[in-house]
Amino acid sequence: MTSDMRKLPTGFGRLWTAQTISSLGDGVTHAALPLIALTLTRDPMALAVVTAAGTLPWLLFGVLGGALVDRWDRRRTMWVADTARAVLLAIPAAAAALDVLSIALLAAVAFLLGLGQLFFDTAATAYLPDLLRRDPALLERANSRLRGAQTAMSGFAGPPAGSALLALGRAVPLLTDAVSFLLSALLVRTLPAMPRPLPEVRESLLRQARAGASYVFRDRVLLGLALRPAVGNVAFLAVETVLALFAHDRLGIDTYGFGLLLAAEATGGLLGAGIASYLGRRLGTGTALTCTAAVEGLAILGLAAAPNPYVAGLALAVCGAGMGATMVLGPSLRQAMVPGHLMGRVASTSRMLAMCAAPIGAFLGGWLATTYDIRTPLYAAAGLLLTMTAVTASMTSNRRVEAALRAAAPNGGPDHPATKDPARESAPELS
Repeated sequence: MTSDMRKLPTGFGRLWTAQTISSLGDGVTHAALPLIALTLTRDPMALAVVTAAGTLPWLLFGVLGGALVDRWDRRRTMWVADTARAVLLAIPAAAAALDVLSIALLAAVAFLLGLGQLFFDTAATAYLPDLLRRDPALLERANSRLRGAQTAMSGFAGPPAGSALLALGRAVPLLTDAVSFLLSALLVRTLPAMPRPLPEVRESLLRQARAGASYVFRDRVLLGLALRPAVGNVAFLAVETVLALFAHDRLGIDTYGFGLLLAAEATGGLLGAGIASYLGRRLGTGTALTCTAAVEGLAILGLAAAPNPYVAGLALAVCGAGMGATMVLGPSLRQAMVPGHLMGRVASTSRMLAMCAAPIGAFLGGWLATTYDIRTPLYAAAGLLLTMTAVTASMTSNRRVEAALRAAAPNGGPDHPATKDPARESAPELS
């Protein structure tokens, strides 16, 4: 049978369930945390500190965290990170119950939750290709299901649940998320153990981190895959910064309508994740990635020119579909071609680049809207996405992708990257 017909292993079902439960809890906290902060202060800068604290671990420790994950047992890293996050959430829950909660405590908790997410997400990304034996088709199917569940839970079910639970008390949504982390940890502990690709190494952590980052920047396909979310985050954050104001001032959308607008984008994301594997088979992964990136840029262009809320909702749904497909195809390709002993560092380097780009996009969107017009950030974002599509098209072409997958095949020979020490070797440039 072809890999498209083979069933996903039983262990994947447990991993999917664990991440689905955790995503629901994340959605609850994502909605509840800023609302809890709002009960403590009306200072926009204080609220921004709580929001920004969750992203700082990726900026400060992204590559080093990946290097640690490549040293540690990945299954153990996942369940320990989830257990730690569950215990951590009990602290602000107790503080809320005792009425001693503060902005400083919420910011510290957001930072530590982000640190736990760094280790869990990086370990999960590195564990999945080992579980599925780096089969590209199975990886696409698995990431499609994981992405779909994450969007449904954290985008649809979690936020309304978080708002509703907050009405019962400030501690309730925090304890709910803590329970979700505990359930996830218990499920992850039942996953099959995977051998670490390399025995203990003597090189310094910093040197191993540099080797992982170098592997990304020296490989044309991996660099193209990393540039897409990095440039995309600049564009999407520029749009997100002004989207509420654009919807209110130019489209006449009220608060309820704005929620529907975001739901349209999430619905498109579910559709895109569902058809990603089909697009990869029909067009080839490289061409599919180019097409989805172009669709995102054209959709944002349509949003900027939208004459009414219905066209805007359709544009956001199309953009969401392109994003959903991209976020399945890109990580699946990366997991199929990167050697196991480098997977943590490569994944965390790519994620760190994307996270670093986000505040640039937010500042750009605000500056363009203030200096020019509320539509200007949208037009700029569309231009940026289309330019990025043209630049990276040759980097992730079907020919390069196929060459990368052939090089990563188990019969790649003694010079196959998986046999090389990351501290001494960097990736060859694929041509």
